Amino acid sequence: MVQELLFTELKFVIESLLMASPKPLSVSDLRDILTRAADEEGAVEAVRSGRKLPPAKIEEALAELAREHAAAGRSYTLLCVAGAWQFVTKAEFGPWLRAFAGAKSRPPKLSQPALETLAVVAYRQPVTRAEIEQIRGVAVDAVVVTLKERGLICEGGRAEVIGRPMQYVTTSAFLEYFGLDSLGSLPAADELRRIPAQRPEALLTLEPAAPGAPDAAVPSETAPAEASPAAAPEAPTAPEAA
Repeated sequence: MVQELLFTELKFVIESLLMASPKPLSVSDLRDILTRAADEEGAVEAVRSGRKLPPAKIEEALAELAREHAAAGRSYTLLCVAGAWQFVTKAEFGPWLRAFAGAKSRPPKLSQPALETLAVVAYRQPVTRAEIEQIRGVAVDAVVVTLKERGLICEGGRAEVIGRPMQYVTTSAFLEYFGLDSLGSLPAADELRRIPAQRPEALLTLEPAAPGAPDAAVPSETAPAEASPAAAPEAPTAPEAA
């Protein structure tokens, strides 16, 4: 009975935490807070029943809160951005809020080349610089550096191909910048996903030369043959400013 009472009031407990929090809270954050409250000495039975509450139950309460606030037509709403939840005021109240709190400095806007490169990374990740250049048709070295400095993309390991080029993926800051809950919230871009990008051959497995043979390693029979220089895509020659 106590457990059921907690679930009934759970959304209001979560609502109070989100109202008081100076930063967005994820489901994991909320679950940790409920567990710490349950472990405090002298906690009442209803609070103790919140120990290790299933994440699905917290997500259910958050979704219900979001629906209730949206239906109420208040000046604020509950949003999930980059996996964390927070109450935010609606855009139409911006003029009064700026007069009250002042205008906050915003990071400089992304240039068109940066936006195009970021779109390729977002929809094709993990993706190498060479693949980005094949799709865009221009060199992107400077743009990639800018996006990394802004924290919108980061290195996501190396591709298992010849040369082991670095791959790039988007970050949680990317989701926050565009106000997205997850990558699944990206608009449909089937055409961008279908654009072919030729990748280098897979890494060769080399075997040592037999005794007495020329001092060179030869490809294993099970390894794919290395692509000829003529088959490699031409590198873009027109560098692009960030």
